[in-house]
Amino acid sequence: MNNILIKPVNQFIGGSWEVGSSKKKGTIHNPFNNEVLAEVTLANEVDVNEAYEIAKEAQKSWLKVPSTEKVTILKKAATYLERNKEEIINILVKEAGSSFIKATIEFEAALNILKESFNYPSKMEETIELPSQTKHKENLVYRDPVGVVGVISSFNFPLHLSMRSIVPAIAMGNTVVHKPDLQTAISGGTIIAKMFEEAGLPAGVFNLIVTDIKEIGDSFIEHPIPKIISFTGSTGVGKHIGSIAGQNLKKVALELGGNNPFIVLEDANIEEAVNAAVFGKFLHQGQVCMIINRMLVHRSLYKEFVERFVERVSKLPFGNPEDPSVIIGPLINEKQVQKVEDLVQIAKQEGATPVLEGTIEGNVVTPFVFADVTNDMKIAQSEIFGPIATIIPFDNEEEVIKFANDTAYGLSAGIFTKDIEKGRKIARQIESGMAHVNDQSVNDESMVPFGGIKSSGLGRYGGCWALEEFTNTKWISIQNNPRNYPF
Repeated sequence: MNNILIKPVNQFIGGSWEVGSSKKKGTIHNPFNNEVLAEVTLANEVDVNEAYEIAKEAQKSWLKVPSTEKVTILKKAATYLERNKEEIINILVKEAGSSFIKATIEFEAALNILKESFNYPSKMEETIELPSQTKHKENLVYRDPVGVVGVISSFNFPLHLSMRSIVPAIAMGNTVVHKPDLQTAISGGTIIAKMFEEAGLPAGVFNLIVTDIKEIGDSFIEHPIPKIISFTGSTGVGKHIGSIAGQNLKKVALELGGNNPFIVLEDANIEEAVNAAVFGKFLHQGQVCMIINRMLVHRSLYKEFVERFVERVSKLPFGNPEDPSVIIGPLINEKQVQKVEDLVQIAKQEGATPVLEGTIEGNVVTPFVFADVTNDMKIAQSEIFGPIATIIPFDNEEEVIKFANDTAYGLSAGIFTKDIEKGRKIARQIESGMAHVNDQSVNDESMVPFGGIKSSGLGRYGGCWALEEFTNTKWISIQNNPRNYPF
């Protein structure tokens, strides 16, 4: 893959591009046609240790860099992204199987995270003054960086989900060691390293490790230097990381899976609801943690909703995402295709009605739509991460709230109704970190708290809430006059 943003070597440690220490190589493929985009020599535990040691040392000086200088570097990074927008979007299309629409959404989200981070350096210099119950005492609260942050990101939105942790952490005075998913290590890692290199970020503040979990095991998490592990990915892996972090008294920020309900109430505008559902289900072939997993439609609207939804979905263009008209591109790999195929067969066995039968060619899976689904079916209780839509009827608000909450997950939700107050009340009753009235479940803004509850994760990204994840609060009291002690 000939691209000016990509170096011929794959690790970025201490400000230098290095070949990994492993004897093994990893290959990055285009998921649509299996074209080899890059071959990389993997990092091993030696590289992980080196990166963490360098990050620890670099943090001592990065901490002292004035906030204005930090912001200047971040602004140069933003300029770099904007200047290379077209090329970055093309990489996301080739490497992640993104449609041009999805790649553009991802690019803008990543850029917005970077711009939001301009605010963090000055926030770190703020002092909070609190009253005291002790006479003549001042209470002052400060924020300190945690030190070194380990970041692990996923394949589906590689640029954005990496930047979401990396940039705020660095803006707050931390240093970072980052491990992207190998399948999307260019858009999830190399581009970010190149961005910071061009922006003049001091050596060692950002370090990139490109490897496979088989090569490093749990060393990235267990290493004593990082004080927080930020992970985006599956719930199973997140629980494993949380367990190890807990044993080592590390903080974690975990953004995990979802089984997100999309509720269409009896008074909903059905056309608007269908439009939202099509986007909220099939963006990036359904490979989004926030994607609609279950459509819960009031029985009075059910038949019409199913018919309109199928009509819209059947016309979605599919194929090579390098065609700008394509909406449904490839799933990331054969394993994910097989998972989707297995779920389709199970759904049929359990009695769901296929009202739109998809096809599978290579890694491209065209949409499947199932009606007459019940909330206890495997297809309704699994995080699908693929282009399968499930539509479930309900009879009343009490029932739909029960259905919505009957899942191990709690990430996002959408509710359609003409009664805004009713929608707000239902949103408050759904067990999720986020819910959207008269919108679908896929929403992300750089200044709001993003995250889930239950098996969907711990912590919040975005805005002032990110400060809670990547900093430590410190209370300092000052006794201005002598204090009288009881003994």
